[in-house]
Amino acid sequence: MGHGGAGEAHGERTRAERLTEGLIVAVASALSFGLLAALAAVFGTTAWHTVTDAGTTAFSRVVVPVVLLGLVVLPLAPARAVFRSGRRKGRERLTAAVPAALTLLGGCVVPFTALCLLLAYAD
Repeated sequence: MGHGGAGEAHGERTRAERLTEGLIVAVASALSFGLLAALAAVFGTTAWHTVTDAGTTAFSRVVVPVVLLGLVVLPLAPARAVFRSGRRKGRERLTAAVPAALTLLGGCVVPFTALCLLLAYAD
């Protein structure tokens, strides 16, 4: 099932290849956004408690939500760069989306793991 083989015209892909790519993108995206939603919920709750706490300085009330929002949005930047790189190389949209979705998943796992370790060892 290689590209440009003896029986295939260059650039044509089989239905199974397109289905596999679509399935990879769907599953990786769903897992990524699930991890991002969990991070957003925990960080949002933390930010809310920080902002509404009586003993919090004005600086902390601004900085903590911005930093936590940055940690949630951070995995999207490399995924976008990978997707744009694939599109510049002339790949189809779905073919370029596979490495981008896997990059997004990898980028989400790191802060989620850090959060789990923080919660496990915070006492």
